[in-house]
Amino acid sequence: MLPAMAEKPAVAIVGPGRLGTALAVELTRAGYHVREIVSRTSGASQRKARNLARVTRARAATSEAARLDAGLIWFCVPDREISSGARALARRTTWKGKLVFHSSGALASDELDVLRRRGAAVAAVHPLMTFVRGAIPSLEGVPFGVEGDAAAVRMARAIVRRLGGQVFAVPKNRKVAYHAWGTFTSPLLVAMLVTMEQVARAAGLSKAAARQYMLPIVHQTLANYARLGPAEAFSGPIVRGDAAIVRKHLRVLRRVRGSRDVYVALARAALRLLPAQNRRQLEKALRP
Repeated sequence: MLPAMAEKPAVAIVGPGRLGTALAVELTRAGYHVREIVSRTSGASQRKARNLARVTRARAATSEAARLDAGLIWFCVPDREISSGARALARRTTWKGKLVFHSSGALASDELDVLRRRGAAVAAVHPLMTFVRGAIPSLEGVPFGVEGDAAAVRMARAIVRRLGGQVFAVPKNRKVAYHAWGTFTSPLLVAMLVTMEQVARAAGLSKAAARQYMLPIVHQTLANYARLGPAEAFSGPIVRGDAAIVRKHLRVLRRVRGSRDVYVALARAALRLLPAQNRRQLEKALRP
């Protein structure tokens, strides 16, 4: 245990981007003192840091001038910058007794090895949530995948509880699979939704109308999935075994670039994982 950090350590956020902004705001709401917002030296990054510092009553600093006098340093930078960022800050403070987190879903806590060797306890603490420009989601109920040194993981669990989230362990050797799963949950879901917009245009709808009209069925499908499970939430021509309709779909989708491939991939997944009648005919319809 790190005795100086038994309750609520002061926090420095490295990286005032979308994730860093959301974490700084939510940590402040949960009663943590966000002491410092550390940015790159570019003008845009410094402006973000100053704006976020005003909201959280923190100090804004560039990486070249950061004091790093908080008990917890939380890296919220792109995956490719975690290790190099840790190396760049390694000589700026004494790391013994500090906690250091990064929030990569795909990379392990070992990205922070340079600071671990200097005495810090490190962890990867990844919120399974989407962070986009113009939206700061609540972290209430959000699961965090956590891996790292025992002391850092203990503190991560305490912080996530105060944020209203939930923690589960992600072993180092499972992190890439975990992150691939996360990519299905939001970015690739958006890719499917935008493909749906393209298909709607072939039916004579504008993109705006497609979004408006498809949201009720999308919401109900998610509600059914959550309440009833995937098998009971599954409907349409595949569960009914209507191979003739599937063939008609595939013919019309030739007019919408890329949509046929998406349809076939998802339909084949449905045949593997979900209930369906007339499987042999459906499999035949889905052949190249």
